[in-house]
Amino acid sequence: MLLLETFPVGDFQCNCSVLACPDTKEAMVVDPGGKHAHILELIAHYDLTVKWIVHTHAHLDHIYETRDVKEKAGGTIALHKEDLFLYDGFLMQAAMFGWKPRQVLPIEHWLTDGESLAFGKRAATVIFTPGHTPGSCCFSLEGPNGPLLLSGDTLFQRSVGRTDLPGGDYPTLERSIQRKLYTLDPQTKVIPGHGPPTTIGDERRSNPFVTAASQERS
Repeated sequence: MLLLETFPVGDFQCNCSVLACPDTKEAMVVDPGGKHAHILELIAHYDLTVKWIVHTHAHLDHIYETRDVKEKAGGTIALHKEDLFLYDGFLMQAAMFGWKPRQVLPIEHWLTDGESLAFGKRAATVIFTPGHTPGSCCFSLEGPNGPLLLSGDTLFQRSVGRTDLPGGDYPTLERSIQRKLYTLDPQTKVIPGHGPPTTIGDERRSNPFVTAASQERS
């Protein structure tokens, strides 16, 4: 069974996830925006080897402690190239919110739509979902109890990511959700970038911001 730990981190309570293959103990860390000490404790407790440090997008609250995890536990830092301007603007983002400025480490792998990120005998598929930011991505894989989606700030329980920040675009976000996410198995459990989990089926039926594509056409 896939090892999965999800917990809120940082001032904005970003959901960080640590996933690992139980057979090889290779791991993926998703959106380490804070609590790096807790992330490292989990890695040590389960005797994990970090293969990937991946980001759903490059807003400050999702990347703030990437450096800490990388320096202490290793792993390949991955991001979609369309969000490089945000990653490179890390110091400006920190200044805007009064957070301590820090230097970022280089991106080591550019995420591409449809690619498979293997960690041990498990793998996550990258789903490119621009809109919240130009380089937003989701990660799809087989979870402990069925299909699982780490949706970042693209899709929330009964909500969607804001599009009024630099690079955001609502029509693009809407298309991403309708064409890339609402077409997934309705039973897919969704772990969003903030807030409680949901399912694809629940959001297709009840999300007030983006309706299902079939409803849009009818």
